[in-house]
Amino acid sequence: MARVVVDVMLKPEILDPQGQAVANALPRLGVTDVSSVRIGRRIEIEFAGEPDLDRAREIADKLLANPVIEDFSIKVEDDAKAEVA
Repeated sequence: MARVVVDVMLKPEILDPQGQAVANALPRLGVTDVSSVRIGRRIEIEFAGEPDLDRAREIADKLLANPVIEDFSIKVEDDAKAEVA
C-alpha cells in the first residue's frame, strides 16, 4: 500500500493565532529560544498499488487546502519510515 502525505500550512502572510498562542506559552515552559511557531495539518492518503501524485495533488487542491489562505506540499512516504514513527 502506498502512502502519500499532504502537509497543509497557512500561507506566510496569514496570521496564525494557534501558532502564536503556542509561541507565547513556550517561555512558561522554560523555552526561550523559539521566535515563531506555525501550526498546520498532516493528511495521509493511502492508495492501493502505486501512489498517484497527480490524484493526490487534485485532492489536496480541491478538498484539503483552501488555496486562498493555505499552501500544501505532497510527498510519498515509504512503509519502512511509517513503521518507525
